[in-house]
Amino acid sequence: MYMKRLNIKDYYKNMGTLIDIEHPLDYASYHHPDSINIPYEKLLLNYKALLNKDEKYFIVCSKGTKSRKAVSILEFYGYDVTQMSYE
Repeated sequence: MYMKRLNIKDYYKNMGTLIDIEHPLDYASYHHPDSINIPYEKLLLNYKALLNKDEKYFIVCSKGTKSRKAVSILEFYGYDVTQMSYE
């Protein structure tokens, strides 16, 4: 399966909800101003209540490891998700 991955600058061309999955303390120290914080574990445990399959989501984390895993799982369940990077 091909995973979509975009640079954070491309987010503005594609518009959707930008979700930063970092721990709240890490999110507080650095995040994109248009992002919302849903920590990785919370997102994976509650994705059905937090996400809508009719919307587009962009998932970002500092190193890309957790966002790659989250995108892979959410794509499997039919969500329109794209991995983002801060680079």
